[in-house]
Amino acid sequence: MKLDNPHTLAEIAALAGCAFAGDGTLVLTGINEIHRVEPGDVVFTDHPKYYAKSLQSAASAIIINQQVDCPEGKGLLFADDPFAVYNRLTRHFCPPNSFTATPEHVQLGLGCQIHPTVSIGKGVTIGNDCIIHAGVVIGDRTHIGHRVIIHANTVLGADAFYYKGRPAGREKMYSCGNVVLEDDVEIGALCTIDRGVSADTRIGAGTKLDDHVHIGHDTLVGRNCLFAAQVGLAGCVVVEDDVVLWGQVGVVSDVRIGKGAVVFGQSGVSKDLPAGHQYFGSPAEEARAKYREVATLRKISDSYSSK
Repeated sequence: MKLDNPHTLAEIAALAGCAFAGDGTLVLTGINEIHRVEPGDVVFTDHPKYYAKSLQSAASAIIINQQVDCPEGKGLLFADDPFAVYNRLTRHFCPPNSFTATPEHVQLGLGCQIHPTVSIGKGVTIGNDCIIHAGVVIGDRTHIGHRVIIHANTVLGADAFYYKGRPAGREKMYSCGNVVLEDDVEIGALCTIDRGVSADTRIGAGTKLDDHVHIGHDTLVGRNCLFAAQVGLAGCVVVEDDVVLWGQVGVVSDVRIGKGAVVFGQSGVSKDLPAGHQYFGSPAEEARAKYREVATLRKISDSYSSK
């Protein structure tokens, strides 16, 4: 999420109610979760497992619950509860909207066909020659390119499935990102594409999704991909161009699927998959090797059952 106006480290610290280390005049231009940080961003970390990753990331300022030396050229914001401070800042700079969207809140292109039951949030842009069917929900700040088709009852911009465990229950991460559909995308019926936590969830140009597909927060899908029914991608997945995922493929968070890979139906992707190969199984492996493994297990089973 980019800030409407740059703020200094000292100004952000005052808004957050935090002590800080570093140059108070350091200019900050955005707030982002660790997977999508850029120079100028504020990020948070609240677990030793991620201290080094956050401190060494592109982020210019880190909200942290540990007294550490401030890296050169960066700023630190010290907080007992960085998760809560991060939520406070994102709510301040991107306050929740009420459900009062009217046509003036939408930038609508030429030649679109939009069913009267479609719900459109604030700050939405829709390109030319789009077709949006009955019951579609388009969340705030969604950007839709040209010639996009969205079938009935799909939801764009649901909140990220992101919670922090607390003694009293699970605290929700406030989602202030958005969804971007590039040109010539087609989304099937009853799909859900979650908004990014603070950046975008993006579907690349020419990609086609079948019915009942779920795309998690901050996932980046490349160009000309093809996902069959009931594919599910967790958050922060990167899918490169020309990837095919057949029915009921499941993908865990924070993995990359290389360009042109094909994953056969009901496979489970639990690690990065290199480009240009076919994969099968759970966990998904190179298809030929997996089929040999299955055949070998069947022979062993048959040999025992015949005794």
